[in-house]
Amino acid sequence: MDKIKWVENKMPKTDDAKLKVMALSEVEKARAFHKSFPQYTTTPLAHLKNMAGVLGVKEFFVKDESYRFGLNAFKVLGGSFAMARYIAQQLGKDVSEVDYNYLTSDKLREEFGQATFFTATDGNHGRGVAWAANKLGQKSVVLMPKGSTKTRFDNIAKEGAKVSIEEVNYDECVRMANSMAQKTEHGVMVQDTAWDGYEEIPAWIMQGYGTMAMEAYEQLKAAGVDRPTHIFVQAGVGSLAGAVQGFFANMYPDNCPTTVIMEAEIAACLYKSAAEQDGKIRFAEGDLQTIMAGLACGEPNTISWDILKNHSSFFVSCPDWVAAKGMRMLGAPMKGDPQVVSGESGAVGMGLIATLMESDEYKDLREALKLDENSKILMFSTEGDTDPDSYRGIVWNGAHPTYCNK
Repeated sequence: MDKIKWVENKMPKTDDAKLKVMALSEVEKARAFHKSFPQYTTTPLAHLKNMAGVLGVKEFFVKDESYRFGLNAFKVLGGSFAMARYIAQQLGKDVSEVDYNYLTSDKLREEFGQATFFTATDGNHGRGVAWAANKLGQKSVVLMPKGSTKTRFDNIAKEGAKVSIEEVNYDECVRMANSMAQKTEHGVMVQDTAWDGYEEIPAWIMQGYGTMAMEAYEQLKAAGVDRPTHIFVQAGVGSLAGAVQGFFANMYPDNCPTTVIMEAEIAACLYKSAAEQDGKIRFAEGDLQTIMAGLACGEPNTISWDILKNHSSFFVSCPDWVAAKGMRMLGAPMKGDPQVVSGESGAVGMGLIATLMESDEYKDLREALKLDENSKILMFSTEGDTDPDSYRGIVWNGAHPTYCNK
């Protein structure tokens, strides 16, 4: 059975120029935009008091994104805000002037017309882009990598997107979608993968994700927690991780919580990069087949990478059994704790934290993180059961059994 691997961040720091992408003022703009949607509500912050007691930590909180806009995942926050900022830019307006009502108005159609938004996805991001395009009267084209499930395909198609499953991996789908956007009149690439020459829209997507982090911060305050000691956040290309890390680094500039960046073992490009300690990006290659489909990305976002190497504490490579364990634990909580229906890419934090606290095999990482009875933990369950068949196979039928040598 594959084991968890980890490395402490000992990379050289940069001038930290990318941190301003997640400035609190920018996140406030994104939050105000999302609040203008009639579908907007703050997603729950599950307080797992009894789980905290069992694991031996002081507080344990899970941000539950399965309730986001009825789409079962957080991704729509990024795509919708990037669309708004793009449209505002084209019209010479500030994003604060283009709220939901304006973007869905006849006036917008007269002033802007219609664009086609292209993206690549394993499911959640594409569904969010398709949903936002549909609501805002725009068009969308979505490419999915091989191995994508019919359920996720159908959910995107239901939103009116032109969607296809290609016989290539995620990173190649990104290149294909970008090429198609460049060849299409009024074609726009909306991707959270940033590379040299394509950083503006990914930065806007990250700011959109900041809404989730800001909500969690406010909910922690309401629960009497002024500052979490530890934040666990998962990474595919790293946009979510960079957004969360950037927000909390700006919120706590002098005492940022210990942040743990988690990846699927087969696609652990950030972990591989951090392990080399020189600050340079490494890629993960191949088909990248993992149950954590939302994390199956081999080429990091350049903006996020700069933020992560300056501020994150540890990088962890997690085998599939870690996510499966987390799904089962969140789905069958301690009596008195709320249930969190968490999908494969959402539950990896739960599985990792529980394993670290339960197993002396990973005592070295537990002690390096200083996880103990004083720890106040925040993690993000970024999706619900977006693939119901897989969810039941894991939670009901025990697929991907847990490895734990106590």
